Amino acid sequence: MRHKRIPKRKAVLAVAAATGIAATAVLLQHAGAAQPGEGAAARSAPGPAAPRIGPAAAARLAERLAPRLGDAYGGAYYDGDKRQLVVNVVGDDNDADARVREAGAVARSVRNSADDLGAAGRTLTRRAGMSGTAWATDPRTNQILVTADRTVTGERWDELEATVASLGAGMARVEKSPGEFKLFASGGDAIFGGGARCSLGFNVTAEDGRPGFLTAGHCGVAAQQWSQDPDGAPIGTVETATFPGDGDFALVTYDDPAEAAPSVVDTGDGSTTQIVRAADAAVGLEVSRMGSTTGLRDGVVTGLDATVNYPEGTVTGLIQTDVCAEPGDSGGPLFTRDGSAIGLTSGGSGDCTAGGETFFQPVTTALTAVGAEIGP
Repeated sequence: MRHKRIPKRKAVLAVAAATGIAATAVLLQHAGAAQPGEGAAARSAPGPAAPRIGPAAAARLAERLAPRLGDAYGGAYYDGDKRQLVVNVVGDDNDADARVREAGAVARSVRNSADDLGAAGRTLTRRAGMSGTAWATDPRTNQILVTADRTVTGERWDELEATVASLGAGMARVEKSPGEFKLFASGGDAIFGGGARCSLGFNVTAEDGRPGFLTAGHCGVAAQQWSQDPDGAPIGTVETATFPGDGDFALVTYDDPAEAAPSVVDTGDGSTTQIVRAADAAVGLEVSRMGSTTGLRDGVVTGLDATVNYPEGTVTGLIQTDVCAEPGDSGGPLFTRDGSAIGLTSGGSGDCTAGGETFFQPVTTALTAVGAEIGP
């Protein structure tokens, strides 16, 4: 973890997605999203018995159920079509099934527990943490999806395949991406520092009451002071930044503590989305991303607790999505149309023509780490 400090002034930068910094993109080719139940013993598919709930409520429900189910918990995902939370239950645990149904979710029988998947992820970190690889938990298939970019060849590819095979049948699958993992620099409203161009993610209130904003950590370690224009006066100072390691986020405080910092995302053409809360992601959640390179783009969350091995270092704890992005979108906001702040653009591979997958820093984790809150 690196920590950097700078001065502060603040512009009314509408929370949005900016344009790129010197570091280029990182979007993984879409790693074959499987149908719900693939790779799992699906005893009960999502049905009409469970009540319809929204994605934010589903994420909160999954968080409550996980500790209650203990070893029987195998992850959860949101079925957007039926508006139901689907909870994976290991084996034929009737008591766990009943607790899931009583809570208002759908129980689904699977092979692998969340603890087993977590242990498999740690094995991958020890034995396959080579540049050009990434993995995330996919509760829809009850597996870990491992992706290798085009730089992973020869002995390195053989080593990766052998590691995945050693995890046991049905625990993980590996796929090849034609792209190459790189960092995206950019996002919402453009900010500039040290010859780099990045994005403002979400405006926040720092622990001491000062206004500030979140952006990508790889932007925060690239420069200490940031401005609204390439050669403009600084508007903010990096208070803390994490990259690589256990996240990709930075807190920048405005140099002028009196300026307003609206809690909105500028979605283009004069439109905005009011941000009213920070929320956890759930697989299946419909999300939007704003970026000055590619504009407003939509998609869904496809994986959680993702590990990405960038050339610059390994980052853990990310959200994986199928929202397209291109160089110049780092640091910008991932959000829902009903006003939930979900993530900050980190990287990926691909583009908005061929498609691909992106990785995002969870906003809730970043806020906790820096002691900030959404909104002024």
